[in-house]
Amino acid sequence: MRAIPLIFAALAALSGQVIGQPYPAKTVKMLVPFPPGGVSDASARLVADQLTKRLGQQIVVENRPGASGNISGQLLVQAEPDGYSIMLGYNGLMTINPHVFASMPFDTVKDLAPIGKIGDYPSVITVHPRFGVNSLMELVAFSKSRSEGISYGTSGPGSVEHLIAVLFTQRTGANLVHVPYKGAGPALADAMAGHIPMALTSVAGGHSHIKAGRLKGLAVSSVKRSSTLPDVPTFIEGGVSNFVVNSWIGLIAPGKTPRPIVDRLNAELNASLATQDLRERLNTLGIDVTPGTPASFADEVKRELEMNRVLVKAAGIKPQ
Repeated sequence: MRAIPLIFAALAALSGQVIGQPYPAKTVKMLVPFPPGGVSDASARLVADQLTKRLGQQIVVENRPGASGNISGQLLVQAEPDGYSIMLGYNGLMTINPHVFASMPFDTVKDLAPIGKIGDYPSVITVHPRFGVNSLMELVAFSKSRSEGISYGTSGPGSVEHLIAVLFTQRTGANLVHVPYKGAGPALADAMAGHIPMALTSVAGGHSHIKAGRLKGLAVSSVKRSSTLPDVPTFIEGGVSNFVVNSWIGLIAPGKTPRPIVDRLNAELNASLATQDLRERLNTLGIDVTPGTPASFADEVKRELEMNRVLVKAAGIKPQ
């Protein structure tokens, strides 16, 4: 007879429940692979506040930056798959890192369970206002006329913006030369100072400089114009067909997290994203809300893994 209570205890553990209490029955930790204060950290805290209200338990944000997100990812993989440890995942960690790190501490497909996307945030090509180029096609033509090409800055090798530039050169034949920086801020600073003619960054990072006239936006990488930069055309409008490359953020859990818990978190995340207040506040950060199912999120991760494998190889980036 003693086996029966043990069976019930095991079933409760597998379903992420404290006996007699539905999930969640205690505080949930949300790992964030960025330092406090940035756009991704701010978005995580906004989502955590909404989920706290909907779940009835505190969602506590814990910033664990480092190794391009791998530190947080490894902590998540090592956590109990019980729904009490989740993480703000992003495309750099899940679909680029596997191709630029010689030794990944985990498998982003097998060891992580997608809960749901929060949103996309596009990138933007910016140039110095006196550079004399006013469109993508003008940029392509001008770059081809110069044997040394046109220099552009990004936050570093293997960044989303670097891969966008690689894809752009593949599609148009533009003659562009990568100048990697340690962060988007220094790249933008050099572009505004005229030390380099061009820089790629997130819309969230570049829109204030564009609106102030310190930089000129040539194109955004989303399928439609950004609400924060309505006067800047998309790559598609600029003459590059079927060109959509966004960064994104979403929630993920340890790979063996029970499906009922993943589905509950997905449902509450999507309900939170449906509220006007959260959508507007995320839009202010440059994030277009794109909720979906765990399955659609997982499919997107797999597609981008393959696309970025090709782009990283084309960029000549060697695993470090």
